[in-house]
Amino acid sequence: MTNALIVFGYAIASAAFAAVLRASGMASAPMAAIAGVIAFLLAAQLHSTLSRRRERHASAREIAGLKRASREFGKALEETAGKMKEMNAGLEARASAQSRKIIAELQVLESLMKDFAGRIAEKARIEPAAEAPVEAHIEAAIEEPQPSLLDALGRPELLETIRASLEENRVDLYLQPIVSLPQRKLRFYEALSRLRAEDGSVIMPAQYIKVAAPAGLMSVVDNLLLFRCVQIVRRLIQRSRDIGVFCNISGDTLADAEFFPQFLEYLHHHRDLAHQIVFEFAQSSVIGASAKAQENLAYLSSLGFHLSMDHIETLSMDFARLKALGFRHLKVRAGTLTRGMGGAGAAVAAEDFKKLIARHGLNLIAERVEDEKTVVQLLEYGVDFGQGYLFGEPRAVRDDSLKLLDKSEAVTAVIPFRRAG
Repeated sequence: MTNALIVFGYAIASAAFAAVLRASGMASAPMAAIAGVIAFLLAAQLHSTLSRRRERHASAREIAGLKRASREFGKALEETAGKMKEMNAGLEARASAQSRKIIAELQVLESLMKDFAGRIAEKARIEPAAEAPVEAHIEAAIEEPQPSLLDALGRPELLETIRASLEENRVDLYLQPIVSLPQRKLRFYEALSRLRAEDGSVIMPAQYIKVAAPAGLMSVVDNLLLFRCVQIVRRLIQRSRDIGVFCNISGDTLADAEFFPQFLEYLHHHRDLAHQIVFEFAQSSVIGASAKAQENLAYLSSLGFHLSMDHIETLSMDFARLKALGFRHLKVRAGTLTRGMGGAGAAVAAEDFKKLIARHGLNLIAERVEDEKTVVQLLEYGVDFGQGYLFGEPRAVRDDSLKLLDKSEAVTAVIPFRRAG
């Protein structure tokens, strides 16, 4: 529109110029017209030249601006690439350090386990100990042992089989989910251990504890279980998963004056795992704990680790003392809550038991939950968590499946496993 007006202006000026030439007698009408046309063409040419110059200048400025922007963008891109390279290098370094740390832990475990198992087993051969009762909190978490060739072995042969299984690290880790109620969201795993003989036979706790405990080998089993728990927890932490692992510790280990101080020292250097690992002890182990063992429990709590009590036979307890020792979870059989509170010596009814222990900062976990009817009753009692075959059975975890734990979003999540027996 602007260019059209300018051309129109040039035409008017050229016509006026021709009219002046004719009126002044300086040129005839035809000559005046030709002069006007020439003037118009000259003006148009001058305008075109000036316009192209302005356009070239504008283009030059735009190109210069684009070049500056390109240089700035390139510089910013190089800086970003450098920062990303530094970040990747840092992440790789941390991942490498984490892997080296885990490998170092396993190497230390293998060395200590072989030495400790060898010394204890030799001692057991020289000084046979009386047969010890099977510890309930491990036995009841799993199914009964199936008949196998192991049943035909005598005590010395079975002890040698157990020693070899420990020395060669044939210890399987089993996990059972613990879910929140009523959402049934996966919140914890309980870690359980079982041994394997050289022929692949599963040595159940009911079989190995009665031989391993008096021989002093339960500390080795617990040691292996602890390291496996650490492996799992580190996998979950790397993926920012808020899922904890219950790690069972036997009463024999708690009372072991040689092993337990080493156990505490190890945990002192791994306090970063305190919010992910819960150590579980049977009620009989805690009630019968010596003063030193109680100090050990309190020290575990001071490191930030929470404690859990399972296989509770009596509900007549000093809950304030339990909290002072570091206990934060109580596992009570679902059957006790639904029909056996009186027989367990409870001071209150089932519907008030949760409120009673909550005043002392304790969570209530109902274990051995087998059917939906039981869940309905537990919800009426305000139970915090549930565990049992209804929510998931114990499953053996292979080494490669540790990488898949972070994909478990619910109890129905698939974890590669092999069934016991």
